Amino acid sequence: MVNKVLLTYAVFDFIFVAMGIVIIVFSTTVQKFQFEVPTDGKQAARNLLYQRFPFTAAIINSVGIFITFVITVPGLITPVRSWLKVGAYLTTVNAIFTLVIGVYLWIQTLRTKGDFAPIWGNQTAAVQDLMQTAFQCCGYFNSTSPAFITNPTCQSPASAALMRGCATPITSFANIFVDDIFTSLFGMVGIDVAFVVATACLLKQRKERERFRHIDEKSGALRGF
Repeated sequence: MVNKVLLTYAVFDFIFVAMGIVIIVFSTTVQKFQFEVPTDGKQAARNLLYQRFPFTAAIINSVGIFITFVITVPGLITPVRSWLKVGAYLTTVNAIFTLVIGVYLWIQTLRTKGDFAPIWGNQTAAVQDLMQTAFQCCGYFNSTSPAFITNPTCQSPASAALMRGCATPITSFANIFVDDIFTSLFGMVGIDVAFVVATACLLKQRKERERFRHIDEKSGALRGF
């Protein structure tokens, strides 16, 4: 008969390690192209946002997930409960780590408009041109602060003055983009919590079975007299 508690634990264990794979693949992949020369304004904005992400912390977190998974394997295939307990503690640590990264990204979305201003100012005219074209805007806060880059979207001071600054559309774009990422991280924390609950259920089941086994052993010993 299939042990449903053990099966549930195993499913969450593999989902848990899959999350670690997703985190490390995403982090290492993005790190490779976050500094590439953009060909589109939204790509430029996305790369600039990536440069603010805590990829090192994310990679450390994924390594912690892999270590935790390795520790949970003996608990999965052997009746020793100590492996499960250590795995639960480490999963809790990983959940807190993931939560901190998610909160950090969420806080970034609250300050995007102000924080992105110096980043905009540090970009070349070509990159600003791309973002002005993609977001249909001139300058950052407005066409004069800082001064717009002349391009087909902003052809003259008069026409540029009629256009919105890039702060609002870039902030909207950044918030939607980063929201998806930190929401995914919060979802991973939810899975971590479910995994800890599954671990607790398996620990309880094994403790009860061990108690019944001791009772049976004592009963057998008494019958022997």
